[in-house]
Amino acid sequence: MRLQGIGASDGIGIGTAVRFLEENLDFSNIVSAGTEAEKLRLQTAIQNFRDVTTDMAEQVRNKLGDKDAEILTGQLMMLEDPYLSAELNQTIEKGQCAEAAVYEILTNYANLFSSMEDSLMQQRATDVIDLRTRLLKTLLGKQDLDYSQLPHNCVLLLHELTPSIAVGLPIERVAAIVTEVGGRTSHAAILARSLQLPAVLGVSGVLHQVKDQETLVVDGTEGIVILSPEETVLQSYQEKLLHYRQELELLSVYRNRKTQDADGNCVTLLCNIGSVQEAQIAQENGAEGIGLFRTEFLFMDRASAPTEEEQYEAYAAVSNIFQGKEVIVRTLDIGGDKGIPYFHMDAEENPFLGYRAIRYCLDHTDLYKTQLRALLRASSRHHNLKIMVPFVTSIEELRSAKQLLNECKKELSAQNIPYDAEIPLGIMVETPAAVQIADLLAQEADFFSIGTNDLTQYTLAVDRGNPKVSNLYTPLHPAVLRSICSVVEAAQNAHIPVGMCGEAAADPRLVPLLLFWGLEEFSVSISSLLQIRKEIGTWKISQAAALTKTVMAMGNTHDIVTYLDTQLSSR
Repeated sequence: MRLQGIGASDGIGIGTAVRFLEENLDFSNIVSAGTEAEKLRLQTAIQNFRDVTTDMAEQVRNKLGDKDAEILTGQLMMLEDPYLSAELNQTIEKGQCAEAAVYEILTNYANLFSSMEDSLMQQRATDVIDLRTRLLKTLLGKQDLDYSQLPHNCVLLLHELTPSIAVGLPIERVAAIVTEVGGRTSHAAILARSLQLPAVLGVSGVLHQVKDQETLVVDGTEGIVILSPEETVLQSYQEKLLHYRQELELLSVYRNRKTQDADGNCVTLLCNIGSVQEAQIAQENGAEGIGLFRTEFLFMDRASAPTEEEQYEAYAAVSNIFQGKEVIVRTLDIGGDKGIPYFHMDAEENPFLGYRAIRYCLDHTDLYKTQLRALLRASSRHHNLKIMVPFVTSIEELRSAKQLLNECKKELSAQNIPYDAEIPLGIMVETPAAVQIADLLAQEADFFSIGTNDLTQYTLAVDRGNPKVSNLYTPLHPAVLRSICSVVEAAQNAHIPVGMCGEAAADPRLVPLLLFWGLEEFSVSISSLLQIRKEIGTWKISQAAALTKTVMAMGNTHDIVTYLDTQLSSR
């Protein structure tokens, strides 16, 4: 039997199934012992939770790195929120026991996050549920499951992979992970990739379809779980596993190489990150800079916006890691589907076309100038920061951002605070409007970075999160390809740098077209870095020109995809 899920962490795992079923956390028979007694029980449980979680966060930091430890420290920060504390106490004062208060209030928080359309915010629901579960266990006197005695070469099956589970896993014994919930951008996926374990998530009901000790094949790339495979199938996947390990070994030689095509022409290979910790990992894996620093991550998992000083420290740290190399920082891209609770933003009918990114920031200049001041200050030492404005649809928006930046420069000068007076200000080209006026924007912007994720969905009128139309979402559509080509041409005519930070930059099928058009910078995820460096090195410009000419003469997406897939496999 084959089960289909979401391939969340690449690789192949073969082993025997070990299921961990959810514990019974029923508290229906517990009655309140009185307001003060229940508040004391809750505070004792919270203090115990703090102590245990602080220790766990340190273990995760040592085992996986700071980025994954942030998931646990985010839970600690949530417990520091005075609004949460007040709501818990108010519920107890209504006659509820501590367990009921924890369940009710944290469930409300989880529902709030899960109702948001943005996958990053939906992840917060998972963290809140993990917090709820662990607090209930503490109140009920239940111990966490012991994962330390897992058998060798096992496939771990869970309802959900949480940080509290990840810290206790003996990864040398685990062949793969399968969960019932989670997606490719969920914290479970991030944890699995950090553990470097193949993982398939979102396999509904898998805990009840698989038997303990049953042989499983887990394909984390394709999102497939095979139960009790036939001998021929098992042998085939064993060969694939060997090949995958050999591929990883071969790719490691590209870590410290220059990024250049087969003719010796160099391009710049950058990474997309969301934190200082990811910047460090990117640098260790051979990134030549940062092409997209998603600053909204700094605003999440907290009760209020980060201060200018907090932002300055983050931007300065990334600048220092990549001194001598460029770091492109995207200003706050929130709003619509990327709601942050303490901003109290209204729900919208169509958040993807709503009050977001630069539109929101230009209406909240104090918030925006705080970020711009932090960026300017962070630019003073290494002069390698670039500021990128997202979701631009008009010249007026770019000019307004430039005006605010100039105001911040004057303020810092008046205070004798150093900054890079020549810091570049560019835009993320991710709307059809920006494509159509790219020649005009190029006269005002210092650089372009093409954001293909939004550009593709807006150009094709396809909601990439809607499974009913997701098959229509592809950057290989002729309209998207023509848009990319025209943006690169507009940048070249204006003599400004042009790069790409969307997912398409990591698509091997697009590499020859982007090289031929003259894209100067590819910005990809850390996991795609070495594969794209290798792919770029296989193309001569003459070969890329011939392929591009054929593709651009096609008017049918299916023909383009088939042709490029064939070309890639034949190489």
